[in-house]
Amino acid sequence: MAVIRTLGSGAWRVVELITTPVVPADYLDAIAPLRNAKVLRARVEAVRPETANSATLVLRPGRGWVPHEPGQYARVGVDVAGVRLWRSYSITSTPARRDGRITITVNAVPGGVVSTHLVRRARRGMLLHLDVPTGEFLLPATRPAKALFVTAGSGITPVMGMLRSALHELRDVVVVHSAGTHEAVVFGAELRTLAAEGRIRLIERHTRTDGRIKPADLDELVPDLFERQVWACGPNEMLDDLEAHWADAEAGHLLVTERFRPALISGEGGGTVTFTKSGTVVETDGSVPLLDSGEQAGVLMPSGCRMGICFSCVLPLREGAVRDLRDGSLTVAEPGDSIPVQTCISAAAGPCQIEN
Repeated sequence: MAVIRTLGSGAWRVVELITTPVVPADYLDAIAPLRNAKVLRARVEAVRPETANSATLVLRPGRGWVPHEPGQYARVGVDVAGVRLWRSYSITSTPARRDGRITITVNAVPGGVVSTHLVRRARRGMLLHLDVPTGEFLLPATRPAKALFVTAGSGITPVMGMLRSALHELRDVVVVHSAGTHEAVVFGAELRTLAAEGRIRLIERHTRTDGRIKPADLDELVPDLFERQVWACGPNEMLDDLEAHWADAEAGHLLVTERFRPALISGEGGGTVTFTKSGTVVETDGSVPLLDSGEQAGVLMPSGCRMGICFSCVLPLREGAVRDLRDGSLTVAEPGDSIPVQTCISAAAGPCQIEN
């Protein structure tokens, strides 16, 4: 390796000619896969089970990683059955870790190809593709006097990143968290320890016995509800209810929400989706995003947040019609057109052709 580093530019070009079509940088990437700042990767250094269906992955990011802010997420790329799939996961560790590692905590959801793969099959030494952190679900620079976190399921993950990073700067913290059972609470032991130490007030809701939490419950459980800055993350139905409740109280400015998936309306019609480059044809009912339909058929497509925000999933609609699942609006392409559409929030509204 030392010899290669001392080669002059002319000698380096000779080496490239000899090794073409594989250039020396490719060999270096194979030996040291985290060295390339232009192709960001991470190595799994540990896998810690959290519950029966969730696990925390300790990752060593490669060159090109930038420190995250508590509450942010990162896109993770995983090769499953020869197809690279990208998903976004909240970073659950503090940016102040001295070893430079980060953690993500993954909950295996039914039918979730990537989440199940990571929870069941991730092992030390596995390489993952990675993108730099992003997201606006953040604490303000001036910490609030009173804070409330309302979460359900894996919605606790960005909040845990906040608590681990900034709890010492927060004076009055209430955490309301819902999970199916006592055993299904991700970070349950850590949250209960924080509560026992008096650092947070923890309200657990076990939905299999207690039912889903509603805004009216919060009015009773947290009497000073509208005196607090609030962060909420969880299922869309819960967030819809919370946003309506805070709006009715003219306190919407106090509520910050984070959605893992966009709120989608029911599709209509559906049809045949043809992916022109691969020749793959998929029949859909109009309720499944083009991105999901393609991935289920083994079609590799670009993706990012999967929420219609980052525009990483945009592909040309060459012919036919698609429907925006957020508002029902139609986009129609005539033969010969090339109209960009977001595949993560668009579904077929009749036969259509996507260039991919």
